[in-house]
Amino acid sequence: MPRSVNHVASRAKRKRILKLTRGYIGARSNVWTVAKNGWEKGLKYAYRDRKNKKRSFRALWIQRINAAARLEGMTYSTLMGALHKQGIEINRKVLADLAMNNPEAFKSICEKARG
Repeated sequence: MPRSVNHVASRAKRKRILKLTRGYIGARSNVWTVAKNGWEKGLKYAYRDRKNKKRSFRALWIQRINAAARLEGMTYSTLMGALHKQGIEINRKVLADLAMNNPEAFKSICEKARG
């Protein structure tokens, strides 16, 4: 009995992955094995960097809060400690946004934190 090969499905699979790798540099966009490897590695990087994105945004927020707090005569750590003592629950994302876009509100939060 002759060997049965599903060319339609295998060609469709290759076509789908080559379509996903459009825009990659060099052979990564048009040579099947290289493109498949590049696409798989890209998925690994995407998974890893979804975690790293959260890490880097938190670092950015902390830098912005620290810069604004120093203008008010406090450091980041003293501000966060004072907020915790006063029972003011506000996250770093919102605090950084206030520091950038609404300095008056940030100033009032710092004054409340001081007590």
